[in-house]
Amino acid sequence: MKFRLLYFFISVILLTGCGNKPEDHHSEHHDHMIQYTAYCDRFELFIETDHFVAGEPASIVTYLSSVPGFRAVGDAKIRLVYIINGKEFVPENTASSGKGIYSFSFVPESAGSGILKYNISAGESECELIVNNVEVYGNHEAVHEALEDGAHSEANTSVFTKEQSWKVDFSTGYPRQEAFAQVIKTTGLVQPLSSNEFIVSARTGGIVQFGPGGIYEGDEVGQGQILFTVSGSSLADNNFSVRYSQAKNNFERSSADMERALSLLKDRIIPEKEFLEIKNRFENDRSVYESYRESFNNTGQLVTSPAKGFIMRIMVSNGEYVNAGQTLVVILQNSFLAVKVDVPQRYSSQLHQIKAVRIRKINAGRTYSLDELGGRILSYGKAAGEDNFLIPVTLGIESHGEFIPGSFVEVFLEAGDREDTLVVPNTAILEEQGVYFVWVQHTPELFEKREIRTGRTDGYRTEVAEGLRADERIVTEGAIYIKLAQATGALDAHSGHVH
Repeated sequence: MKFRLLYFFISVILLTGCGNKPEDHHSEHHDHMIQYTAYCDRFELFIETDHFVAGEPASIVTYLSSVPGFRAVGDAKIRLVYIINGKEFVPENTASSGKGIYSFSFVPESAGSGILKYNISAGESECELIVNNVEVYGNHEAVHEALEDGAHSEANTSVFTKEQSWKVDFSTGYPRQEAFAQVIKTTGLVQPLSSNEFIVSARTGGIVQFGPGGIYEGDEVGQGQILFTVSGSSLADNNFSVRYSQAKNNFERSSADMERALSLLKDRIIPEKEFLEIKNRFENDRSVYESYRESFNNTGQLVTSPAKGFIMRIMVSNGEYVNAGQTLVVILQNSFLAVKVDVPQRYSSQLHQIKAVRIRKINAGRTYSLDELGGRILSYGKAAGEDNFLIPVTLGIESHGEFIPGSFVEVFLEAGDREDTLVVPNTAILEEQGVYFVWVQHTPELFEKREIRTGRTDGYRTEVAEGLRADERIVTEGAIYIKLAQATGALDAHSGHVH
């Protein structure tokens, strides 16, 4: 088996007074625990153990999480080797206390500094992780001296155990130094495209008659589906059924004349001029009748949907009289929508440099890129509007069922030149009374609440101007759970923890 040494990060924390930590029967034990953390591209390794004393039994509890999902890894094959003073010890793998938790025990023979080497295999994932500078003390007096020398207090911290984080959507990561452009944040109004809006009008005057089930705004309709009829049969004037019957009778009569004229022309009984007159009358009567037949029956106009979509507006009521040309119903194809955005004039010079657009519903969590919505920039104004002095920008998006005409959305327009800056995902940032903060990881179970000063945002990421370094690992998903645990004080941070 071939292992790759990827990278490691070691954190040794002597927990001698962590803020917001419940005072329970675990606290005293934690004061004498030592912790290590190591990462590879597939796993997070979190280790808790007593200080090692030569000649005394020692236990090592290992918490194994997947990366980047940060879920408990069960059924992993782990081979642990402790190398001290050039000699290898293979700790015994004892019974697991739960999914993702692996326990080991051994008796170190002599004092010194060594390493813990983990060979991990889970499914198709393999890696080797090495934890350096693992001390074995000669006696308990040496342990107490090390505790006094290394004792410190972490202010404004909160404990969130691995067992707790495994039960929720939770992950950690580093801030990124990335190219970040000017972001114009504004709001937009979702509207139907004019080409996707169909107005159905009455082709004759009459009484509107809905079908047995009726029709309602929002109903989905198919192309050619009958919506209702416009009937004039009950009117003394403008009785369409009479005109329809006349057109049908005229067509049937001219059709019979045409058949007879064809047979007579074959035998040269009628002159060609008379045949052409009969043919012309037949063509006219057929055109009139077929025009009626496509959209009418013997009672009136059959109002059908010109396209697949949904009923946006019904402009008439059942039993209402309408005139020819009057709007009856508006059908909307919802497959492609327009988003109208108004941008302040100070950004006018940057509109032609728009490189990316992100959209999200008001007060919604997920942000969509224009590519994800199958969209594009349709146009941007060359002049400000007369009513609000803002410059219009029109975007086109596929609806995806997330956006509806008439709703407002938040829009982030990325324009201008990019420059490197420190950014974090928006899911990492929490807000309290206008103050923004993130949770900085000291160990996978100990987090510091850190105030930051934010800068620009593109809907996915936010620039961090102050308060955070690129080498500090933070909570990127699930930060709200630590805040709730800290605020309520109702959750036992060590509930169910194994030591």
